[in-house]
Amino acid sequence: MSLISRNLQVVHDGIATAAHRAGRNPDEIRLLAVSKTFGVDAILEAAQAGQKAFGENYLQEALDKMTELQARQPALRLEWHFIGPIQSNKTRPIAEHFDWVHSIEREKIAQRLSDQRPQHLPPLNVCLQINISGEASKSGAALDQASEMAHAVARMPRLRLRGLMAIPEPAENFEQQRAPFRRLHQLFNELRAQGLPIDTLSIGMSADMAAAIAEGSTMVRVGTAIFGKRDYAK
Repeated sequence: MSLISRNLQVVHDGIATAAHRAGRNPDEIRLLAVSKTFGVDAILEAAQAGQKAFGENYLQEALDKMTELQARQPALRLEWHFIGPIQSNKTRPIAEHFDWVHSIEREKIAQRLSDQRPQHLPPLNVCLQINISGEASKSGAALDQASEMAHAVARMPRLRLRGLMAIPEPAENFEQQRAPFRRLHQLFNELRAQGLPIDTLSIGMSADMAAAIAEGSTMVRVGTAIFGKRDYAK
């Protein structure tokens, strides 16, 4: 068993433990492997271990990986999630090449993605990124803007609104980690009560995964615990 295979097993075990402690079924929680800054060999190793969903933050890096993977493994089918900030001039390649987008914080960006999603592809799965901690330096829509934006995005024909994503500020302990996730879960339930058929809470990373699962996460985003320490100088 390779190192990445062993790491994946440890992460899945952690998800299962956190789910059981929260009285949840581990099968309700998907693992998104965050492969930003890691190469094609690492992605192939994870894919051979059964991981199929990968998250990328940097568009050109992701497109280069997709091209190389297609050349090396033409039959391999992976699910690509864009999880980084989105500039207006980058929406077309995101709409054309990704299966999911987690980081929509403006209606304008959502509209461009809908307009540019190719007709031969299924609607693009999207989550709204919410600035749940209210940090000035953090991306995401404000809580009081979320309902209006969610209904607007849900009406866009080439998008499928799946739910909400957030990256709260770091917290010192488990209960402090749970608090912002709880607020996001409440918003999620409010939107569902308003008739939006959303099903995804994209919350929780390596350091706060257990707290996110306790507050209803359906998708955790994990990178370092799977692939190792990142070298941003590469």
